[in-house]
Amino acid sequence: MRRFALILAAVPTWAVADGFMPLAGDEIRAALVGRVLVYEGGARQSFDASGGTVYVTDRPSLGQWSLRGDLYCSLWPPSDLWACYTVASDGDRVRFVGQGGDITDGTYAE
Repeated sequence: MRRFALILAAVPTWAVADGFMPLAGDEIRAALVGRVLVYEGGARQSFDASGGTVYVTDRPSLGQWSLRGDLYCSLWPPSDLWACYTVASDGDRVRFVGQGGDITDGTYAE
């Protein structure tokens, strides 16, 4: 029981809120590759196995994504700066948490 309590203490509170559980590298890849997420406001994002990602609002924006350990990282030209996020999922949604604590939730498209 003590070991279980220590494991839970190490999990960030945002991760277990609303049923979200943190994902590790290969779990992040499995959660994203070949999938489409829909965000608040209707924007959609797809992720391919080669590291390409497309974010569509009024028009598509082409970017790149990669895993760095247990972080999802993305690059959106013309910027050359990678932004990295912790990732969690509740099975129907994926949550990205930025280094500053900002949270973005996407729901799997049907």
